[in-house]
Amino acid sequence: MIRILSVLGLLAAMLAVSVTTQVVTATKAHADGCYTWSRTLSEGASGEDVRQLQIRVAGYPAYGGHIAADGAFGPATKAAVQRFQSAYGLGADGIAGSATFSKLYALQDDDCTPIHFTYAELDDGCGGSGWDGGPLSEAATKANALQTMWQLEALRHALGDQPLNITSGFRSISCNNSVGGASNSQHLYGRSADLVGAPSLCTLAKQARYHGFGGIFGPGYPGHNDHTHLDIRTSNSWSAPSCGI
Repeated sequence: MIRILSVLGLLAAMLAVSVTTQVVTATKAHADGCYTWSRTLSEGASGEDVRQLQIRVAGYPAYGGHIAADGAFGPATKAAVQRFQSAYGLGADGIAGSATFSKLYALQDDDCTPIHFTYAELDDGCGGSGWDGGPLSEAATKANALQTMWQLEALRHALGDQPLNITSGFRSISCNNSVGGASNSQHLYGRSADLVGAPSLCTLAKQARYHGFGGIFGPGYPGHNDHTHLDIRTSNSWSAPSCGI
């Protein structure tokens, strides 16, 4: 009897160690170099973690729509999360949990830019002089450029992950004046990018309508026959007559 009890005691101790090990493994937190979400987000949530999510799904508002990065998880954010999830083969329930966050972690570099774009690409006006010299603070201009890149990432993915070629991003006031830009150009605010090359300019203009770009100007619009201009203004102004827009 004593022998049986000893064996049972040993088995119980082994089981306790096994259970403890499994619990520790299951609760290990993921730490990301850019930003780490610490809770599941769904409709009704609010906070900085929601705002960070909104920046990354801003390119999924559906045709002609826009996502406000206001930190409030409403129906529009839920729908954008669902489209993001569908685009990457995830369960499209509109709830941002571990699978959604893991995909976002895989898509972003440690400076929070999407993996296929860099700040240098968006700061190429007149030689890439930094983020000063515009109407906004450097921080606000750089934040706009970050959202622009995430919307470009969504566009890129929708086009079969074809590389996008940016020829002009942020411009300081002096730079914008020197290239003859409009006095209210979205380039001044870090909200825009001019694209050239493949995919075709018309393909870019047409697809951009689904990814939150309020400003779309391409072939047929004065001064835009050699590039497609995209910007993230929150009202729609689209003109690319040669593309049927």
